[in-house]
Amino acid sequence: MRSAALILAVSFTASLAVLRAEPPKPEKFDDTGFVKIFDGKTLDGWKVSAKTGHSGTSKNKSGGKWVIEKGAIIGSQDIPGNGGIIITEKEYGDFEIALEMNNDDGPDSGLFLRSTDTGKCYQAMIDYHKGGNLMGIYGEGIGGKPHVRNFDFTKDVNEIAVKEYKEFPCPVKAEDWAKFWKHGEWNEIRARIEGNPPKLTTWIKGVKFMEYQDTEKRLADKGGIALQVHGGGDYTKQFVRYRNVRVKELKK
Repeated sequence: MRSAALILAVSFTASLAVLRAEPPKPEKFDDTGFVKIFDGKTLDGWKVSAKTGHSGTSKNKSGGKWVIEKGAIIGSQDIPGNGGIIITEKEYGDFEIALEMNNDDGPDSGLFLRSTDTGKCYQAMIDYHKGGNLMGIYGEGIGGKPHVRNFDFTKDVNEIAVKEYKEFPCPVKAEDWAKFWKHGEWNEIRARIEGNPPKLTTWIKGVKFMEYQDTEKRLADKGGIALQVHGGGDYTKQFVRYRNVRVKELKK
C-alpha cells in the first residue's frame, strides 16, 4: 500500500509540475552599441526594391506598398499578388538586429540578412500564417538552403506544433505558446549573423529559438537588411508592421 501511495504521490506531483509549466524566461541583453536605423518618421536610409520574384505581378515595376504610421513601417501588397522588399541603403557584415513586430495573421513576411536588392539572403522567417514559422532560417533566393525550423503554426498563429529538430529543439512547448506569444501586440524579435559561412542565431521575445552554423559560403560578406511582403494571393488589406528597428555591428 505504501508503494502504491508513493507512486500516486509522485505521479500527482509530476502532473502539478506539468500544469505549472511556464515559458522560458528571456535572456538579458547588453544593448550597448545599438543604433536605430528607422527614425519612426521617414524611410531615410531605406529603399523599396521591385527586383525580387515577389514583384512579378507588376512586372517588377513596383515593390509593394510601404508607408509609415504611428512610428511603424507598414507593408502590404500594392496590387493583389504583388509584394517586394524594403532594404537598407547601407550594407552590413556581422551584426545583430532587434525590432518589434505586430503583423496581421495571413501575410508572409521575412527579415532578410545580408540581402541583395534582388532578395537573395539569409532569411529569419516571419511566415506569419497557418503552416508558417517564426525565426527559423531560410536561404531566400539561394536554393532554399538552409531551411531549418523547430515549430510550425497550426490553425492560426496562436497555436504551434513542435517539430523534431535535435540540433536546437523548440524552447517553448506547444501548450505554453499562448502564454508566451501575444498576437495583436508588439513582440520583439532578434537575429544575429556572424562569419561566412555564417553562424545565425535568432530570438523571440528574448528566448533563443535557433542557432545554426552554415557549412557553405552562399552570399557575399556584406549585404542589406530588408523586410519583405511576399507575392501571391491578395494581401492588399492585410499588413505587416515593424518598429523600433535597431542594429549593432559586431567586431570580428
